[in-house]
Amino acid sequence: MTSLALNMLRSDSEEEARAAFARDVVAGLTAPQKTLRPKYFYDEEGSRLFEEITQAPEYYPTRTELGILKENGAAIASLIPAGGALVEFGAGSSLKIRTVLRALDKLEVYVPVDISADFLAGEAAALQQDFPRLRVLPVAADFTRPFTLPAAAQKRPRVGFFPGSTIGNFEPGEAENFLRHAARILGPGAHFIVGVDLIKSAEVLHAAYNDAAGVTARFNLNLLSRINRELGADFDLDAFEHQAVFDGRRSRVEMHLVSRERQRVAVCGRKVDFEPGETIHTESSYKYTLSSFGALARRAGWTPVQSWTDPRDWFSVHALAVPPASH
Repeated sequence: MTSLALNMLRSDSEEEARAAFARDVVAGLTAPQKTLRPKYFYDEEGSRLFEEITQAPEYYPTRTELGILKENGAAIASLIPAGGALVEFGAGSSLKIRTVLRALDKLEVYVPVDISADFLAGEAAALQQDFPRLRVLPVAADFTRPFTLPAAAQKRPRVGFFPGSTIGNFEPGEAENFLRHAARILGPGAHFIVGVDLIKSAEVLHAAYNDAAGVTARFNLNLLSRINRELGADFDLDAFEHQAVFDGRRSRVEMHLVSRERQRVAVCGRKVDFEPGETIHTESSYKYTLSSFGALARRAGWTPVQSWTDPRDWFSVHALAVPPASH
């Protein structure tokens, strides 16, 4: 076990996290539209599969956002004060943060926050080795809920980093609440760097969420594997199939798991019935325009400072600011 793993802050015990997982699964699967929260995709295997998705030729967001970060690294770095702390919400892979860190020679503290503790520990250890002068202080937590920053980060000016268009996985009202929550974590006067996927053709979106190699399908089905393993359910993965469709009216891609047959599944002492063709809604991915995301940020108390896009206007990175404390 690495020293980073030993020193990692955890917002909940493993027992508390599993109890919350069980409550959410039961509530979601007994709702009229069966639903599972996308944050539960990211156990260790789910995190690994998502990194595989980002390499798929059809999946444009990761490489497009990386291009924006590389092209505009100096401008983004200028928003981060010397001696500051960078807090990444939902850190996952360190690929994007490495691009940012190479442009930051005066950053003192980096705090990756992620729900997948094992994956987080490995990524944080690799970063600490590659950036030895930087203090890497991981926090294992659900970043959508209150969590405590390490003491070294609390004493410094803070900047948030939220790449990958994860903001699109929230319903619009939830996205607004999350932005308010991030402002409370980061504090008055903070900046926030947010990746936002933009509206584009339905064909491009369909291909991105239905890759030919089937990695996204395995990622989606892995959620059922996790429920079987951690909660003792008896899902038959062969009895479900992946489906991703674009809803133009709501400007979102929806991911579902579709029951192939009539079946009954045992979950946490409950029996859950499925009809043929009935779905579990596992994720929404909202797509924005520059102006619609700017309006969302303003409603949450942030001031848009600057935005950057790629040449095709497929993806965007936004810099937001929250007002300093009044005296």
